[in-house]
Amino acid sequence: MSYFDGFVVPVPSKNKNAYKRMAAKAVPIFKEYGALRVVECWGDDVPKGKLTDFHMAVKLKLRETVVFSWIEWPNKKARDSGMKKAMQDKRLQPGAGGMPFDGKRMIYGGFAAIVDSKK
Repeated sequence: MSYFDGFVVPVPSKNKNAYKRMAAKAVPIFKEYGALRVVECWGDDVPKGKLTDFHMAVKLKLRETVVFSWIEWPNKKARDSGMKKAMQDKRLQPGAGGMPFDGKRMIYGGFAAIVDSKK
């Protein structure tokens, strides 16, 4: 069954186009290293909770938007190999302008699928 890398990151709303360009540039690189699919979702209906929510999780600031993303891999072995290669790929390194978001507040992790309606 597929393996997923999941990400939640706060992005300054004014950087939406820069983030989209960065993400679009990364897609073919991740696919080159074995990813099946890369999905980037711009927060549209992200409610505030009482105990926990995406806003609190990433310490969302005024004029920032939560981005929810995932990369689908064939399996964990493919992910471990592909992600290592992608992170070492110079094409994914931030340029002189840096990243269009605060990576210190990014939440990420690897997830093994246990139910998949696609199968």
